[in-house]
Amino acid sequence: MSQPSGNWLSLQKRLRATSTSPVQSRNKRQKRSDNTLSSSTSSNVAPSGFPSPVGNAVLHGDTVEALRFLIYSPTPFSPDLPPKDRQPGPYIALDCEMVGVGPMGRESTLARVSVVNYFGAVLLDEFVRQKERVTDWRTQWSGIRARDMINAKTFEEVQGVVAELMKDRILVGHAIQNDLKALMLSHPRAQIRDTQILAHRHGQSRSARPALRNLVHDMLGAKIQEGEHSSVIDARATMAIYRLNRGQWEKGYAAIPIRVQRNAKAKAQPKASRQRKSIGAEGVVRRRTESSPPSKMKSKGVSSGLSTIVHRQAKDKRGMGSTKAKWWTELGGSGDGSKGHFSVTV
Repeated sequence: MSQPSGNWLSLQKRLRATSTSPVQSRNKRQKRSDNTLSSSTSSNVAPSGFPSPVGNAVLHGDTVEALRFLIYSPTPFSPDLPPKDRQPGPYIALDCEMVGVGPMGRESTLARVSVVNYFGAVLLDEFVRQKERVTDWRTQWSGIRARDMINAKTFEEVQGVVAELMKDRILVGHAIQNDLKALMLSHPRAQIRDTQILAHRHGQSRSARPALRNLVHDMLGAKIQEGEHSSVIDARATMAIYRLNRGQWEKGYAAIPIRVQRNAKAKAQPKASRQRKSIGAEGVVRRRTESSPPSKMKSKGVSSGLSTIVHRQAKDKRGMGSTKAKWWTELGGSGDGSKGHFSVTV
């Protein structure tokens, strides 16, 4: 019997390989699909190389490793996060996503709102129903599609929830004024921590308006916003940056203005008697104190209850003071060449 040719031997090897490795190929294909799913839903699964949360030491720490995991921790919160840390607390972070309306989609309107607490627990993550026709979903940046509006809530509902969460709390955000403008809300300036402004103010960014992804990459060594954005991840990233620099950034807000009472010195010292000026008929300036009873002045005046109003008598043209009393008794004269004489008997 002749030996099989080389082509037949190579074909047998191929058949043997395909018959013995169907499970391996399926596992490889499944592993590849799992990796793709994890990269597309990075908000639900922490990437490789990041620490897993073990106790409150990692979750409550402000180290770079802990804050990296904060960004990519499972949604809505880590399983190891205790219930007390799932409450709003004194700090919240806010981020919004927009879609385009109007001609060419140039006008922006609110489409998604996400709010997280200090530990990254999701307090709110809602899509906002549009009142106008959306001309540009901006999916490549916003990650929002038309199907997301099926169960979306109205603008008024989302606005009311956000306003209640913001009340009496420190609001953390990146270019937060844009988000507040989209929500038509306001917040006290002393209770706002804008990472874009603070990073530039403290010399951590040369740009006056640094992008959030650049701050996260420079400070935490993490990558975000590589594809479609997620408002949950952006809000957590903003909170992570704030927690990393909280000790330095809060120094500017720690100085409390001291209000000095103007009457403090007056209360400590006895009241000094104030002097008032009064002008008499003779033009002499007299002084008297409030504590002493007013003396009788020769000039006539009208008392108003608070002070004395003095009327000064008018001078004649020659500056001789007041005119002589009973001048009419000396009208005319004798032997002075006057044409008439007038006398009055009193």
